[in-house]
Amino acid sequence: MKDICCIGHITHDRIITPQKTVDLAGGTSFYFARGLSCLPPRVSFQLVTKGGQYINDEVDRLRAIGVDVTAYPSTHTVFFENKYGQNSDNRQQRVLAKADAFTMEEIRPLQAKVFHLGSLLADDFPLEAVRQLSTKGRVSIDVQGYLREVRGEKVYPVAWKDKEQVLECTDYLKLNEHEMEVVASSRDPRTVALELASQGVDEVIITLGSYGSLIYADGRFYEVPAYKPREVVDATGCGDTYSTGYLYMRLQGAAPDEAGRFAAAMCTLKLEHTGPFDATMSDIRRVIRRS
Repeated sequence: MKDICCIGHITHDRIITPQKTVDLAGGTSFYFARGLSCLPPRVSFQLVTKGGQYINDEVDRLRAIGVDVTAYPSTHTVFFENKYGQNSDNRQQRVLAKADAFTMEEIRPLQAKVFHLGSLLADDFPLEAVRQLSTKGRVSIDVQGYLREVRGEKVYPVAWKDKEQVLECTDYLKLNEHEMEVVASSRDPRTVALELASQGVDEVIITLGSYGSLIYADGRFYEVPAYKPREVVDATGCGDTYSTGYLYMRLQGAAPDEAGRFAAAMCTLKLEHTGPFDATMSDIRRVIRRS
């Protein structure tokens, strides 16, 4: 049994920033796996992904650095175009191709202490899959994919289908300042956290961009600062990097605030360049110390 199993599509991302345009792999599962591979192997990990031919080279690269990858075929690979302006907290997004959803046959054999579902679009995971995983381990969800669907090439915000049923099965829920207003219709993160906790979530993690993050766990709030990057280059994958650091530390017994600071430092280092987190434990400690 693995400590963490991350399930999600590896994507083809086109990232457009004021500085340049690049094409590279992406998606929650990609950023999670690459970020975790840079950390000491204190938790065991499996990646379960799905895509077309585009992901084959990336899967080979992940396996070459020691990541346990199960990759299922799909007619297409998810193809996101993310365009950022001067404010890295905002982006314009298009979906140029979409992969097949995960099936129950692919989900049933999985065994882990924590299942992190990297949903990118609302129909990536059937409700039955979430329910089944919750009977085998703890479920961690990044809410982003549940709140968007594709019509043509455009991404539209949608209400969270089966929200109450999914939340009943969720132990860790991560969302950002924009998503919390959709999920709970409030601009106060503490109100949102309490509401989500009342619906069954054990730990609510709300990232607030450059303002830091708020964690609600064990009946109390933890405020985590954001560490200032030396340069803001690309915010793509920052939320996924946060989840990576947070779960990595929590599975080793770290308190929520310690896990949050570690995750925030990882985000700062990722923000300073395009692509996944590629730094070291020493770099993470340096960011935390300089605050």
